[in-house]
Amino acid sequence: MTMVLLTALGVGGATVVGALIGFIFRKLSHKFSDIVLSFAAGVMMAAAMLGLILPSLEYGGNWGLLITCAGIFVGALCLNLVDKLVPHLHNLMGGDSEHHQNSQLSKVILFVAAIAIHNLPEGIAAGVSFGTDDTTKALLIAGGIALQNIPEGMVVIGPMLAAGVSPRKTFIIGMLTGLVEVVGTLIGYFAVSVASVILPFALAFAGGTMLYVISDEMIPETHAHGNERGATYALLVGFCLMLVMDVLLG
Repeated sequence: MTMVLLTALGVGGATVVGALIGFIFRKLSHKFSDIVLSFAAGVMMAAAMLGLILPSLEYGGNWGLLITCAGIFVGALCLNLVDKLVPHLHNLMGGDSEHHQNSQLSKVILFVAAIAIHNLPEGIAAGVSFGTDDTTKALLIAGGIALQNIPEGMVVIGPMLAAGVSPRKTFIIGMLTGLVEVVGTLIGYFAVSVASVILPFALAFAGGTMLYVISDEMIPETHAHGNERGATYALLVGFCLMLVMDVLLG
């Protein structure tokens, strides 16, 4: 349990680290942020496959393939439903909120809400992964999610400051988006601890949410500013790094 708590704090804390970096470097280039976000997408993709989807097949027994496929699609459909209620991150990250202070404040609020809501299933994925009792893979998944949270924390800061939100309130809001992930991690862990029978489905569900976020949010964002070639290779580097770490630590 101590490991889960520390992981939850680490995953949520990565958003705070990103927010601090955002305060220091308020005018990061699109190219830099696209490369970092793509690298994180590659790490998350490998983590979803190695730490969630493949274990789901293993724990599912004779029905493993059906349970895993169903879990992946249900996880994706749940986030699809969320997207009906909140705006897509890639529609907001590249918006004009930096330039129209007053008229864009509501847009910035939606932007922050979107990140916070999308952080919940990522936290759940980190928590569910501890249900396999494979601490190494669970930590790799958490590490991948935390890495992705750093650029997310960075992009929250600029639009809020430009919209007239005070630095103090901006930082507090950035911290709250990370707190959502801490809550999600604990929810995921306790869910599979109380009802271990749902573990295969829960693993696949978490994997589906991660794949959805990568395909629907992260890749479109990183390919929207003319840096798609570098972003693609950054994704491959992140994916291969996780493969190497899985082999060396496995």
